[in-house]
Order: sequence, then C-alpha cells, then structure tokens
Amino acid sequence: MQWACISFPQLALDDVLRRRSDAPAPLVLFEGAGSRARVYAANTAARHHGLSAGQSLTAARALYPRVNAVEYDAAAVERCHDFLAAWAYRYSSQVCRTFPQALLLEVRASFRLFGGWAALHAELRRDLVALGFEHRIAAAPNPHAALVLARARDGCAIEDEAHLLDALGMLPVQRSGLGAVCAESLQRMGLRRLHQLFVLPRAELGKRIGAQALLHLDHLRGAASTALDCYQPPDVFDQRIELPFNTVSHESLLFPLRRLLGDFSAFLAGRDSGAQRFTLAFEHERGVPTEISVGLLAPERDPELLFAIARARLDRTRLREPVCGLRLVSDELPPFTPARRDLFDTRPQRAVTWDALRERLRARLGEHAVHGLALHPEHRPERAWRVENPSRGTRHFRGVDESLPPRPTWLLARPIPLRERVARVLAGPERIESGWWDGADMRRDYYVVETASHQRAWAFRPAGEGGPFMLQGWFA
Repeated sequence: MQWACISFPQLALDDVLRRRSDAPAPLVLFEGAGSRARVYAANTAARHHGLSAGQSLTAARALYPRVNAVEYDAAAVERCHDFLAAWAYRYSSQVCRTFPQALLLEVRASFRLFGGWAALHAELRRDLVALGFEHRIAAAPNPHAALVLARARDGCAIEDEAHLLDALGMLPVQRSGLGAVCAESLQRMGLRRLHQLFVLPRAELGKRIGAQALLHLDHLRGAASTALDCYQPPDVFDQRIELPFNTVSHESLLFPLRRLLGDFSAFLAGRDSGAQRFTLAFEHERGVPTEISVGLLAPERDPELLFAIARARLDRTRLREPVCGLRLVSDELPPFTPARRDLFDTRPQRAVTWDALRERLRARLGEHAVHGLALHPEHRPERAWRVENPSRGTRHFRGVDESLPPRPTWLLARPIPLRERVARVLAGPERIESGWWDGADMRRDYYVVETASHQRAWAFRPAGEGGPFMLQGWFA
C-alpha cells in the first residue's frame, strides 16, 4: 500500500481566513474569556506586528489595536476536517481522519486513474490552493511514516521500506512524532536523530523511553500495524458561513456565496454526485432566514454555473433585514453524469454550453419562463405541440415521425393572409381534415410554396376551394 498524508499546519486559522474577503488584514484566533483570553493562532499580517500564539489578547491588542480577533471554535474546526475528508474522497476510497489536522489517503489504487503519484500530487495541491488551505504533503508505505514525513519534509515520497528507513533515520527526534518530554530526554542522552535509535537494542531502548514511544517507532518502521477507520461522506451537505459584519448589500454577499458554492462543488466531486436542488438561507439576527430554493433540471456541480444561478436568484430577492450568516443545505445529491461532448468540439473556449445557458436563463427569468417543446398526437397544426419541462439532452422536438411531410420550424400562433406573391408551389396539396368531435372542425389543403423573395412558406387554402393562401409558418 501507499499512503499519502496531507497535513494542515493552520487548519483553524485557514477555516476563518478563507471565508473573509479581508483575509490579508491582521487577524488572530483567541480562546478563553476576559483577562484569561489567549491568542491561539495569528496570521502572517498579525505576526508582522509582533502578535503570536500564547500572548494574552490584551497584550496583542496593545501591540496592534486594530487587529481582528475571532474566537477559536473547536466544533467549526471538526466540521472543516470533515469537509476536507469529503473532498479527499474524490481521490481515494480509503480516507482516514485518524490524526488531528491531517488526512490519510491510500493512493496506490488511484495511480492508474490519475497517471501516477506526480500527477496526483499536483492535483491535490491545485485543489487545496483553490480551497484556501495551507498544507504539507508526503507519501510513504505506512500511515504513521507518511504523517511524520509530511510534517517534516513537505513533498517527500517514499515507495519502498528500504528507502523509508533511510529517510526516517535522518529526521531529528524533535520532529519524529515522539512526545516533547521523550525527545528532550533522548537529546540529553546524545541521541539526536532517529537512525541512532533504530540501531539500539529494542528491549533496552524500551526501558528508557517507555512502551508507548517504542510502539510509535515500530509504527514508523512498519513493524506494527494500526487499525484505521475509513471515512464515508454523508448524504447531506449542510454548511454555514458567519459574516464578519451584517450587510444588506448583495455585492457584499458574493464572496461568501462563491466560497460556499466552491465547497459544495468540491463535496459533490468527492461523492461523484451532482446537485439537483439546494437551499440558500440568508440568516438575520431577528426572525426567520430569507430562503432561496434553487432547483436544477439535471444534476450539476460546476462551481461557476452554480454561482451564476445562485447570483441570479439573489439579484431577484429582496433582503428585508441585514444578513449575519449564510447557510447552504442540500439533500438531493443524485449521481452526476457529465454532458456528452463532440469529439471535435469547435466551440470557442469561453462559449457557454446549452445546458449552462438554459440554467442561467431559468435563474434570471424564472423557472417557468424557459421550457421545451414536444410533438402532440394531433393533426391540427395549432394543437400538434405541447410545452414540456426541458431536461439535459432535450434540444429538439421529440417524437418526430419521419414519414410525415415536412413541417416548418416557425409556426405562427394563428394563420394570417400570405401577402407576398407565390412564385411556385413546391409540394402539396396535403389535406388535413380534423376536429369534428370538439367543435373546432377544419378542412384545409396545405402547400409548401416559394415566395417571390425566395422564402419557403407553409400555407393553405380551404379544402376544394381556390382563393388566396393563408400563411401557417415559415421554413428555415
């Protein structure tokens, strides 16, 4: 087996920063209340002003009064860890979140799909950068070694046991995953790197460092196995963003909305699902949230399409009070089937597909403003079609009988006199006689004619009679 470990050195901080449009501004996480409040983590801008973890919040504000301070939320970090596990499920069916602030993925089974470790490694990093997480990645034959290497040697990849022992042996004991007390004790003995421990008699070493530390060394070398619980993604997506300030501006809501839908798309890709329906709830300090329900004709997961649809719905929604939080919930997550593409697609690179255009029009104009057409078993032209809800792949009339004479693509709502001169008759007459049973009887002789301006028209005369033509439709 080959295990990849993704370590997140500042998971709690990233979870807050990625949701804020002012992420570059100085910000600290703190825990505790009153005079006991302490800085839990500080971003780069805050550290530039001398703020660091462990300081009292009072001291931090004295150093830089304008610093943004957000309370550390352990439950939010756990939810973020779960979200990352759901994202990683896209790359491996065995995803473990056994260790805090890290993910383990068994990746050897995915090499054929992604084209080897180098391609998979690049894909993982590309996704994590887009999601907004600092990360370190390493691969090794066992999960404990992958974890230690990810935290000590970012980008390291070891494929066999022999090279693994060499790579581990060069690590300082302080970065080997051993406890701080144990590592300090070993240093006082003059043992500074792991290879010095590996050559010592196991029994005597165990007496010095204890059974737990000795078991950790066995795990690193693959001499002891570990039972790992594999993650299974949930069937419901439920995520919330609390805004740093209340707002009624639609523009101010676009950044958190895009981030939320980006996470939703990553979650869907991990499950190989699409979104059929989701609900956006804009929370207010008082009263019930303002909800927008978005229904799609076919499962989708493209983040840009989902954002365009949600933004169009938001533009048509009036927010009665300032918004303090944004929540997205979806429990309709059917399997995703990509739209079929031509092998030689000649569309411009930025061209919008028919499916995307249809969904955007429905979002902008309303769900009932865009519909499809289908043939109806009726001879009278005015009643030979019906409105139907469009679905993916419905781009033309369905149920066309090839044995029928040609029909125009543009049918008028009601016949009108043909004002242009008929140059010649191309086909006809075709007699249509129907409707005697419902009081709308008609008896007509239809012709395909060419006008003096070289247009092809579908026109008729009353059956068995002469006179001027009545225009029913135009051919393309």
